[in-house]
Amino acid sequence: MKRKRYISLYLKETASVMRNEFKTIFTDEGVMLILIFAIFIYSTLYGLAYGSQVLRNVPIGVVDNSKTPESRELAMSFDAGPNTYIAYEPADMEEARQLFYDREIYGIVYIPEDYAKKLLNGTQATVSVYCDASYFLMYRQVFQETVGALNDMGTTVELQRLVAQGINLPQAEAVSQPVIYQSHNLFNPYLGYGSFLMPAVIMLIIQQTLLLGIGMIGGTWREFDIYSRLTPKGESRMSTLPVVFGKALTYLIVSALTASYILSLHYHFYHYPMNGAPLTVAALVFPYLLACIFLAITLSTLFSHRENSLLWMLWSSIFILLLSGVSFPADAIPESLRVVAKVFPSSYAVPAFVRVQDMGASFVDILPEIRALWRQVFVYGGMALIAMHFTLNDRLRARLRRRLDKRVGRQ
Repeated sequence: MKRKRYISLYLKETASVMRNEFKTIFTDEGVMLILIFAIFIYSTLYGLAYGSQVLRNVPIGVVDNSKTPESRELAMSFDAGPNTYIAYEPADMEEARQLFYDREIYGIVYIPEDYAKKLLNGTQATVSVYCDASYFLMYRQVFQETVGALNDMGTTVELQRLVAQGINLPQAEAVSQPVIYQSHNLFNPYLGYGSFLMPAVIMLIIQQTLLLGIGMIGGTWREFDIYSRLTPKGESRMSTLPVVFGKALTYLIVSALTASYILSLHYHFYHYPMNGAPLTVAALVFPYLLACIFLAITLSTLFSHRENSLLWMLWSSIFILLLSGVSFPADAIPESLRVVAKVFPSSYAVPAFVRVQDMGASFVDILPEIRALWRQVFVYGGMALIAMHFTLNDRLRARLRRRLDKRVGRQ
């Protein structure tokens, strides 16, 4: 009988917590913006920004001091590809340098005066290429396009020279280009920047919006003492388990709905890679959401005001992004920082999710990350219970002090 009473009381408290949690989410514009709309806004803005996927038509300048048919043919080859186009033909390097510093061009090709003469004499000609390495995407496109054109031109010149010497065409082709390579871009065949970046960024957005939104709710509950309003009649305080379980279940429902949209319709709309099995994705995302939620509940007990969570978001987001291995390979990050990275669920979920969606990894392939996430679920779940226990006791002591102060004031 006593056990049934406890179960009934726990269910009522859980339902009460969930009702108030949903009410807080859908009546607080700030919380609703972060927990629900932020993930749609961020993912859409990022999707639009990287919608073109590949950088095209990077402006370059060509300084042609040779001014011969051979040099003009070389210059035209830089315009033939999709990555670069000749925006300017400066008269000298000084003018080209000024255009480069003014960001009018992102690369300079210098063709010397003796270019055609050396080609005709069968000696080695030198063409200088200057690329803006301060912007890696620009650097990559300029370098690949110009160096590729120079290699093709060198092969053509060598082929013509050998044919002129009386070597038959098949032999000349074999000598001028003894090895022909075939390039296959795996997992991201179009080298799209959005396809590379967005799978990882979306997982980070899910984590950070949960940390910020739940932190705001925790600060609100503590600032306005909502915990005391949920205490059942005849009880001195709320039970810890229903509070944590009710909060976690509410956030899980909300985040599961938003994540389902992002990882399905949003992915289809922006044509991101979806090579993983749906059940494998679900097996990864479910513990990831739980780990983020329990970590957020734990942290939310530290916030005495709703604005405190904004400060957390301000300093932590870039740090977590860097540790996730998105912008820099995780293996190249110092060991001490890799240990710190293991605190955050994204450090396990991001690489696993990228392998699943981009490379088609199976459940067995990401099993170590899934196990790590479930360990975080139990660890952070336990921490959330402990932190909430102390928070409820602190709220109870605060109420008792207020009542005592009122009695003393009346006397």
